[in-house]
Amino acid sequence: MSVNISPLIAPWGRFSLYTFFIDAQHPAVVDTGIASTPADGIAPELEKLGKRAESVEYILLTHGHIDHLGGAHALWEMTGRKAKVVIQGEDLKYLQQRRAHVDNYLGLRDNYIDNPDAEAQQTEMAANAISGEMTADIIVADGDTIDLGDATIRVVHVPGHSMGSVAYVVEGQNDVFVGDSVQVHGAANGFPGYEDPNAYRSSLLKLREIAPQRMYMGHPYRTADGVPYPVELDHDDAMRAIEESLEIEDRIRNVSQAALNDGLSTNDSTYSPFADIAAQLGYEGDPTLEPSPFFTTLDGYRRLFER
Repeated sequence: MSVNISPLIAPWGRFSLYTFFIDAQHPAVVDTGIASTPADGIAPELEKLGKRAESVEYILLTHGHIDHLGGAHALWEMTGRKAKVVIQGEDLKYLQQRRAHVDNYLGLRDNYIDNPDAEAQQTEMAANAISGEMTADIIVADGDTIDLGDATIRVVHVPGHSMGSVAYVVEGQNDVFVGDSVQVHGAANGFPGYEDPNAYRSSLLKLREIAPQRMYMGHPYRTADGVPYPVELDHDDAMRAIEESLEIEDRIRNVSQAALNDGLSTNDSTYSPFADIAAQLGYEGDPTLEPSPFFTTLDGYRRLFER
């Protein structure tokens, strides 16, 4: 017997935020969007299904970025504070403290983007987009399971995009929620984003081994032609997205390693100090637009290869 899964889609600026409802004996929502998503997206979408937000018993977070956990506190409040909130330990700080998101920006992207107001802007954004600070009821690790009554969810640790990223596998039907762990060519920014290139690659290989029957994406990630993948991918499209992600990672890795071995140079380019890498990859997007995956990813290769 299989459980039904329904995408619940809500917008945020340039992005489409995907959350999901698992219609199990103990119902679950996977990811929560930003602070406004539970009221503006999740609740009305559930009503269309004849369900109520109050009935949600588990809130399963794929990782700790604002657009996935920002609505967690608000949804938890809607359930009468009864739903169990689930996250992997390495991303727990992002659920507990808005400041952790600001510190992540200041410790990484702020090194490349000249914006004297960055700290104030990031602090304001976190205050507005995160509905509340809280801790988790369940801190999961690789291989853990969550019993939804008529469905069992297996946790697969897939670090790379963030170090606490997980995929949730619905046992028996091999449906997999991957969050942002399969980036392909990226989403709105047109560049894949991951903090740790080696971990990201290893996680893609792990997901390829799982070979999802259906795969649920965190955003409309894009093909080489800029065409968004759908929110729900069948087996063939899921495997194609994983393989394409591996190929893209390999290309970025090779170009980055060669450039970093030659040495970076700082100039007035918006892509500095990675302007040569952007040119070789043919990347012409705006690298300063949040969440700035270009700088996040290339900083990861810099830590790997720079001499």
